[in-house]
Amino acid sequence: MTQSTNTAMPLLHADRVSSIRSGRVLFSQLQLAVQAGEIWQISGANGAGKSTLLRMLAGLLVPNEGEVRFNGQPLHRVRDDYHQQLLYIGHKAAVKPELSALENVFWQRRLGGDTTATAEQAQDWDVLEQLGLLGLEEEMTGRLSAGQQRRVALTRLWCSTASLWILDEPFTSLDVDGIALLQQRFLQHLSRGGSIVMTSHQPLTDTQLPLQQLTLNSARAEVLL
Repeated sequence: MTQSTNTAMPLLHADRVSSIRSGRVLFSQLQLAVQAGEIWQISGANGAGKSTLLRMLAGLLVPNEGEVRFNGQPLHRVRDDYHQQLLYIGHKAAVKPELSALENVFWQRRLGGDTTATAEQAQDWDVLEQLGLLGLEEEMTGRLSAGQQRRVALTRLWCSTASLWILDEPFTSLDVDGIALLQQRFLQHLSRGGSIVMTSHQPLTDTQLPLQQLTLNSARAEVLL
């Protein structure tokens, strides 16, 4: 994997950010520049700060040192615009348990900016089928297993028009076919100029992905060359 040599202004830039929790340095002076069309995989041991870094990049945590910028501007100055361009999926499924899987997909489309979305669109059924949820579309999401709820949450990748995706362990609970499907969706997003920052304990197997890697290790951030 190679470090990006693009000298254009990055879409998202973590500039010398540091995180200190309970007196422990998770990472320090970290640099990350994400260009349009790139996918970055953040790796490292448990407790290295991967989820913390993603939350900083999403604007949910403020770095102890340094700054995160979007299109060259500090996040706090462009927060509304940034959130319109951001899709963040964290550890939790973040689905409505009182709604069915199909209803969750519908509302995800509406919240993602699709004002023309209608209930029970054919494409929604198709996505549910591809993610192994066909037959469960009318089941209340709160009654589904944790893995099935995670799959419902991932339908947001087909609903959102955001240019930047920040994903915390998106392959969790997916089988080989589900992982392959998700990587194909990544390729579609990147080919349209989108960008992805994600964590994963599993390697990305699609060799077409323009993959960049950052490893968090003992308060250091290492870009793999």
